[in-house]
Amino acid sequence: MDDAGLFSGGPNPILLVVVPLGFAFALPLIGFVSKKILKYIPVGVFMFNLVVALRLLPLVLKQPILVEIGGFSPPFCINLVAGPVGILFSALIALAGLLVAVYTLVYIKEGPEEKYHILYLLLLTAATGVVLTGDIFNLFVFFEILCISSYTLVAYVGNRAGIESSVKYLIQGAVGSSLLLIGIGLLYGLFGTLNMADLARQIVSVGSSSAFIPMAFMITGLGIEAAIFPLNSWLPDAHSSAPSSVSAILSGIAIEVGLYAVVRILFTLFGLSSFFLFFVFLGVLTLLIGEMCAFSQNNIKRMLAYSSIGQIGLILFAFAIATAYAVTGGLFQMISHTLGKGLLFLAAGYMIVRSGSMEISSLKGMGKRMPLTALAFTIGAFSLVGLPPFIGFPSKFLIIRSALAEEALIFNILIGLILLGTVIEGAYFFRVVQVIYFQKENEHQKRHEAPVAALIPMFLFMIAIVAIGIYPKLVTGILDSAASELLDRVDYIRSVIQ
Repeated sequence: MDDAGLFSGGPNPILLVVVPLGFAFALPLIGFVSKKILKYIPVGVFMFNLVVALRLLPLVLKQPILVEIGGFSPPFCINLVAGPVGILFSALIALAGLLVAVYTLVYIKEGPEEKYHILYLLLLTAATGVVLTGDIFNLFVFFEILCISSYTLVAYVGNRAGIESSVKYLIQGAVGSSLLLIGIGLLYGLFGTLNMADLARQIVSVGSSSAFIPMAFMITGLGIEAAIFPLNSWLPDAHSSAPSSVSAILSGIAIEVGLYAVVRILFTLFGLSSFFLFFVFLGVLTLLIGEMCAFSQNNIKRMLAYSSIGQIGLILFAFAIATAYAVTGGLFQMISHTLGKGLLFLAAGYMIVRSGSMEISSLKGMGKRMPLTALAFTIGAFSLVGLPPFIGFPSKFLIIRSALAEEALIFNILIGLILLGTVIEGAYFFRVVQVIYFQKENEHQKRHEAPVAALIPMFLFMIAIVAIGIYPKLVTGILDSAASELLDRVDYIRSVIQ
């Protein structure tokens, strides 16, 4: 392994993949020693990953770190590319993974807990691998690990709804994985390499038209996991049937990693700017369909799942504008969605446990019986709608401002549609808040606050949402560097192929 890119005593980025993967395989052995400590392993692992990612962040802002495995230089080796984008997402995955793992300490009490923690570690390890890998075959491998872990976790409860949702997810995900693999195979047949930087260099030299069919296969395959319309039919059932801790990760991390892969392939591999207008329209369509479907839901988790589709549409719209300002806004909205949706699913999880139902009408009076959990849900909802002083306001503001900077009349119409989607989003979230706080509670139902171990991650999510909302400069510098990395494919090629 060549650590030529490591400087200033920084840790090796490969630890972000190796450590959680190693513990995932070691968990059965640890279980022979003590079953009680198994649930604490993910907490320790993602705390470690978060520290490593935060230590690497200032280093990669100066210079990307290239990890070469096997003693060869790219494009003849497996390599990791730890730039601002990869380490930013690694930190976000570790943060969400850590907070949800703390929540899981008290939330997951039944079922095969050892298998749950193994799959949880594998899912987030794979997500980290997707954002760090420098070659498309390993992107496929990590993507497959992420998907298989997700299929199994959706069915973790073992009831009929969960198994049925998992099978639907499996069938559609298998189609997506097959399309992705076909696209990778076609690219390898055309160019004889799997390294992303080398592929990008060769595609530039021969023209992008010859690679259109492989691109279509890859984007369609990844678009299923990213829940881009019309490839998102699996998501509402899967997210609503899974345990709320799993829903938080699927919604806040898994689909965003799928969208990251789409964006990385479009920007870095192909650079097909002529197709971006198509994705602008697709993003707005995905947003409107997601928000309208969420508005019609009476099941709180299905509502949140459809809301995620709407958020993905907004993020895709921002990336498709393809300006530095818009890409920064898209990345900002990804952080906003991870924090907001993670908080919402965790808060909803214990409100569902206390009420015994996922119906929104069953949450009457929760504001009095579970004031802290209800406050957490409210803050998450207001942030996703885009109200100040929460993180959703500056992230949405950046996207709208970048769209206004475009001179084409069509963007004014699209901005109007996006604002319409935000109004719909506000309507259904305010409806839930009104039920929680202003409707008389159901009689004869015992309700009390969530456990402390569940409140702690909710509280930390709330702190992050408010802190970044009030002072967005905490992240905008990092986001600007990440946007520059995505847009400058020539610099990416130069940093890898030396």
